[in-house]
Amino acid sequence: MLLIVCLGASTAGAEIGPPEKPDLKFGFIKLTDMAPLAIAWEKGFFMDEDLFVELEAQANWKVLLDRVIDGQLDGAHMLAGQPLGATIGIGTKADVITAFSMDLNGNAITVANDVWAQMEPHIEKNADGQPRHPISASALKPVLETYRNKNESFRMGMVFPVSTHNYEIRYWLAAGGIAPGFYAPHRGDNNGTLDAEVRLSVTPPPQMPATLEAGTIQGYCVGEPWNQQAVAMGIGVPVITNYEIWPNNPEKVFGVSQSWAEENPNTHIRVVKALIRAAKWLDENDNANRKEAVKILSRSDYVGADEAVLANSMTGTFEYEKGDVRDVPDFNVFFRHHATYPFYSDAVWFLTQMRRWGQIPEHKPDSWYQDIAKKVYRPDIYRQAAEALIAEGKMTAADFPDFASEDGYKPSQGTFIDGTPYNGRQPNAYIDSFAIGLKGEQKL
Repeated sequence: MLLIVCLGASTAGAEIGPPEKPDLKFGFIKLTDMAPLAIAWEKGFFMDEDLFVELEAQANWKVLLDRVIDGQLDGAHMLAGQPLGATIGIGTKADVITAFSMDLNGNAITVANDVWAQMEPHIEKNADGQPRHPISASALKPVLETYRNKNESFRMGMVFPVSTHNYEIRYWLAAGGIAPGFYAPHRGDNNGTLDAEVRLSVTPPPQMPATLEAGTIQGYCVGEPWNQQAVAMGIGVPVITNYEIWPNNPEKVFGVSQSWAEENPNTHIRVVKALIRAAKWLDENDNANRKEAVKILSRSDYVGADEAVLANSMTGTFEYEKGDVRDVPDFNVFFRHHATYPFYSDAVWFLTQMRRWGQIPEHKPDSWYQDIAKKVYRPDIYRQAAEALIAEGKMTAADFPDFASEDGYKPSQGTFIDGTPYNGRQPNAYIDSFAIGLKGEQKL
């Protein structure tokens, strides 16, 4: 197995050669967290790297991944789990890597109005009468009982089997004592609904509100602006953001095929340089540029949503029920907290959830998780881009992790909604700590 561990190698001041492939086409899904791509284009950061980039919206995450793998796209805005899932053969088998994390947070879980009305009596209130957040999925249990009594399935949407959204909604449900179901790919079952109390299914992000309104699903987990769109349409209520499930959780990445990266190393580093500058622009001066970013993203060639809806989450607030607007300054983070750095520990977390819910059907040793993370997440490439930006005076060393000491693992984290601590160096101990989910040598 190829291992790339060269965090300690110094590349300071290394000049990046000319791009091997200056004309590029990148894919994205119509979500606010594609912003670094749009800003890198609009602000000329790609042009500064002698790159001529075409950005093209894609129909759904599967199409996007397939087009990167077959070379129709040079790279794309991806779900953080997609390069990992592809590499280990979940759904598709192909070597895909990432050297750039596009953002933190940015998702929420929304339920239909009638579901919210049934949950509300079971939710604690603040002194002002507003619901107390974060809201536990335990408030959903009486609703599920009602559906069971009618012999009806309770259905919720998520965007892709290896999406952050799938793992976040499963995490929230399980933390509230609700079983979200298992996958059993070794038995040909890739639906993820074995023993499920809530049936989760794939729905493309822009179609979530319409699917909810049609009654096909009773709730969903998606990125913005599609939760705020449900509020604007008066059809649903976001009950929890993913910031409340796991503060500053990793979300999207920029992914390319490994073969493309090997054929175009200078181009790849230049792309990452442009994206880093875009991410910094989005967060600098306490999000001072966000209103301009919202105006750009609202255009039909990018996200194509109303500015007011996009601004709800992009400018530091989030609207739960209509009129219940609360400050969530870190709802979308693009650069703060070293958001752009591809941490191995983030990759390991996604792999633990794939094992927890059966997408990885068999026990793997801790070393396997570390090896896959280091094959797919490439901070060595990120470091070359960052150090080039520092050498050029476009950014400073203070903008980045201390590369001399960074090992790619965040300190142990204990801020999840259920209080379960996570240490990326001990994936099996973490998997075994959950009450709901596969553990140890267990196999369905």
